[in-house]
Amino acid sequence: MDNIQIRLMNQREAIEIADEWKYPQPYDFYDMTVDREDYEEIIDPVSRGDHYYSVLKNHNLIGFFGVFPKESGENEIELGLGLKPDLTGKGLGKNFVTTILQYIKEEHSYVKVWLSVADFNQRAIKLYEQVEFNYIGEKVQETNGGKYNFIEMSNFSEDLIDKNNNLNF
Repeated sequence: MDNIQIRLMNQREAIEIADEWKYPQPYDFYDMTVDREDYEEIIDPVSRGDHYYSVLKNHNLIGFFGVFPKESGENEIELGLGLKPDLTGKGLGKNFVTTILQYIKEEHSYVKVWLSVADFNQRAIKLYEQVEFNYIGEKVQETNGGKYNFIEMSNFSEDLIDKNNNLNF
């Protein structure tokens, strides 16, 4: 993606994402206003901390992502992300996700990136498979006032391993 800038999310961007980004059904599941906890986490600067990043193209906000250390392993992170609603379904996802993964690789030391995606979101699942995320398992998660099935996927960063199977950091 040309002319892309990634930076820590600022308050104006957080409020725009939380209050103005509305996805069409069934993707409205991802609207921040649907889940109070998610909403408050992104708009509160202390809760947001240095975990959330904005993705801009030509100085316009086109997406965001969050990076969270995974408790189960060293150098493993969980990734959450979103593309601006009017840009979804237009074939931009692969470049968007690849750009984010490249940024994470350059800015954070990781061996594995995890993500969870609602099982109905076949469009996202296919995209993640295209960028070499693999199916790990399924889980039921409480969110948005109910219990939903999620697919867990991971992307092992093989370029962090040398020919002797040693991790390179």
